[in-house]
Amino acid sequence: MRVRLIFFAQLLFTIAVAAFLIVPAFLSMLAGVTVNYFRGIRSGFTLQWVVQVGELYSDTIARSFAIALITLGITLIVGVPAAYALHVRGGRLARAIEEVITLPLAIPGLAIALALLLTYNGFSDFRRSSLFIVVGHVVFTLPFMVRSVMAVFALIDVKTLDESASSLGASPWRRFRDVIVPNAMPGILAGSLMVVTLSLGEFNLTWMLHTPLTKTLPVGLADAYASMRLETASAYTLIFFIMIIPLLVAMQIFADRAGRQGAPR
Repeated sequence: MRVRLIFFAQLLFTIAVAAFLIVPAFLSMLAGVTVNYFRGIRSGFTLQWVVQVGELYSDTIARSFAIALITLGITLIVGVPAAYALHVRGGRLARAIEEVITLPLAIPGLAIALALLLTYNGFSDFRRSSLFIVVGHVVFTLPFMVRSVMAVFALIDVKTLDESASSLGASPWRRFRDVIVPNAMPGILAGSLMVVTLSLGEFNLTWMLHTPLTKTLPVGLADAYASMRLETASAYTLIFFIMIIPLLVAMQIFADRAGRQGAPR
């Protein structure tokens, strides 16, 4: 009896916490499809606010995905070989380099953005382009890619795989491409989803780096709440959640799958 009471108490607490987190987001999204927020659902449902967001912010949404995909490409090109090198090298130097790579996680996004502004402020064309935001996103998301791939490398015998492929005459590049990368794919997929999700949702760093012509999804969302009708801003929130939630679910699925594959049998 006591065990059942504890179980139901834990269940009620979990439901209460989930409701505390989910209900405000749900109400915000609901406002984006109602005719009048202050009258609530009694005013009826409409998609006019969603259409309006698409008309006003379609370029912002497209730019956000372009930045996220470019960021992903750079983190893959840099992060996967870096994770492999750090894992194979080992030792104090590798740990020190790993700490340097992950340092941006301990620094506020505004501080990173300020450092980038001070460094590249003299390059006016670069400063006004979306590539400037890409640089900031790469600095911010690269540690997640490196850590995700290294976590998978820790579960497999990379040295034995590499030596076996080498004994068969495979070149270093072929060993990396055909042996190491396929075995690290769960971590690469998890890291990729994390990079895209973080890039799409990053606000603090992007807010400092953007210009009026290089707004992204989170910056556009903030502007919508500051200058548009509440229904329009809520519709923007709805679109934002529709884009982000599937990525978060996919990230969790791949992370669970990687954990099962790496679990001892």
